[in-house]
Amino acid sequence: MGDVATGSLAEAEINRLLGLHPKGFDLSLDRIRRLLDALGNPERRLPPVIHVAGTNGKGSVTAFCRSILEAAGFSVHVHTSPHLVNWHERYRLGRPEGGGALVDDATLADAVKRVGDANGGQKITVFEILTAVTFLLFAEHPADVAVIEVGLGGRFDATNVIANPAVSVIMPISLDHQAYLGDRVELIAAEKAGIMKRGCPVVIGHQDEAGARDVLVTTAERLNCPLSVYGQDFLAYEELGRLIYQDESGLMDLPLPRLPGRHQYGNAAAAIRAVRAAGFAVDEIAIERGLTSVRWPGRLQRLKAGPLFEVAPDGCELWVDGGHNPGAGQVIAETLANLEERDPRPLFLIIGMINTKEPVGYFAAFKGLAEQVFTVPIRGSDAGIDPVNLALDAEAAGLTAFPAASVEEALEVIDAIVHDDETAPRILIGGSLYLVGNVLADNKTPPT
Repeated sequence: MGDVATGSLAEAEINRLLGLHPKGFDLSLDRIRRLLDALGNPERRLPPVIHVAGTNGKGSVTAFCRSILEAAGFSVHVHTSPHLVNWHERYRLGRPEGGGALVDDATLADAVKRVGDANGGQKITVFEILTAVTFLLFAEHPADVAVIEVGLGGRFDATNVIANPAVSVIMPISLDHQAYLGDRVELIAAEKAGIMKRGCPVVIGHQDEAGARDVLVTTAERLNCPLSVYGQDFLAYEELGRLIYQDESGLMDLPLPRLPGRHQYGNAAAAIRAVRAAGFAVDEIAIERGLTSVRWPGRLQRLKAGPLFEVAPDGCELWVDGGHNPGAGQVIAETLANLEERDPRPLFLIIGMINTKEPVGYFAAFKGLAEQVFTVPIRGSDAGIDPVNLALDAEAAGLTAFPAASVEEALEVIDAIVHDDETAPRILIGGSLYLVGNVLADNKTPPT
């Protein structure tokens, strides 16, 4: 849908607004409702909405929903946040002939300007302005369905002005953003459950925490929502290298998802159930195509070319993943451990994190798996943890860690310590979506 390069008209307009309004979160729906009212309430003119919340997995489910629906011939709007490299990644517009593409620069710049003008300088956050842009774009461009990912929490997230979603999906809940959402999984679950609307279908993905699951189920039942719970009403598991999906309609024998990791089986199952609960007729062929063509940049994404890849040791595997909390650390470590079983390689981590996260809990998942950790700064963020302090956090989790000035420097050090006669290493760069954005930009492999 056009050029989405950095330095665009849209980026200039957003940067202007960033100079006027705060970038962070101020959880309330009053400001976004006032702004949407000034815009003529575009949120009331959307196609059917699949609304997705959760601590981990919501992005993958969003990607699976989009891929399955597009494989079935539907045109799909998609809203995600944050972006990795370009602001345009937050807005994928469905095309009349089916499928979709990132919004073009002129269209996004125009929408941002109109929303900023409608706000009239009143108090608001930039995230709320960008969410209003989502509703304006999605209302003005026809599509069959909109998949909208929650930004933070649920109840007071700016996306939660959708009155009658086709389905609300809530994925695994664990501790994250405690300053905003609470310090117990039950409190966080209550915030996420805020996207449920009376009488509208709800899909609850796999929950490790029984307390979170109970809060979600109780809320859905109180609101008389048609309810589907993973492990009770639908499930998925691997058998003989295939994904077996089962619900009350029967059993499907499907290919394994393109996204790596066993945790993606539950994410794929939740997406299949969500699409069906939203009322879309998708056959097994479309689901197969969707699972095998799905793309979700920055989440266990393997880099095979580019300037940074050229710096890495010859023959290595280079992965990036933006997961940044203890729950994400566990699923990433499990996936890498499975790779280790099939193809043993020394594992090195290059990690940068921001100061709202729980580094020790994240690092603990890699104890006994990673040989060394290199901690790095995050370019463009004033919330990054100093690499020296982050290395101490890694050591507190039982890992050997060293600070580095950059990802490139860390790759050069790994290249220097790996001997030519040794097995080429496996390297994971992660701990923050912002760091992954830095890497994809420097490697000249931005999401498209």
